[in-house]
Amino acid sequence: MSENHDPIRLLAIRETPLSLDEVYAAVGDDAAGGTTVFVGTVRDHDGGKSVTALEYSCHPTAEREMRRIAEKVVADFPVRALAAVHRVGRLEINDAAVIVAVSCPHRGEAFAAARRLIDDLKHEVPIWKHQIFADGQEEWVGAGSC
Repeated sequence: MSENHDPIRLLAIRETPLSLDEVYAAVGDDAAGGTTVFVGTVRDHDGGKSVTALEYSCHPTAEREMRRIAEKVVADFPVRALAAVHRVGRLEINDAAVIVAVSCPHRGEAFAAARRLIDDLKHEVPIWKHQIFADGQEEWVGAGSC
């Protein structure tokens, strides 16, 4: 890995639909033997209740926190390339809410690094989920429990 090689290729919070192709392309690397991609989607239920939609919002520091987490993953694993994008705004059932991808020399490392990346993003980045249920009830879930 050269000194100019920055493995953090894409980090963003977006109000527009997320692109799996964009994230996958961002982590392409000739030295990577394994690439893991995770897509978190809006499901139609939570806690036994029917969900009709979600609204995500974030603190202005959210992208900075994403970078801090990405830097930790890069420090702890032999990451060749890493990308993470999270959506904010109103999302419908089956919409992609978050996509992370990591390329490493071997598949086991890629799986472990991607797992750490998504787990830490979900627990530490200040993004809040506003769930709208079919029965008219609503619920806010903060970072650490989404």
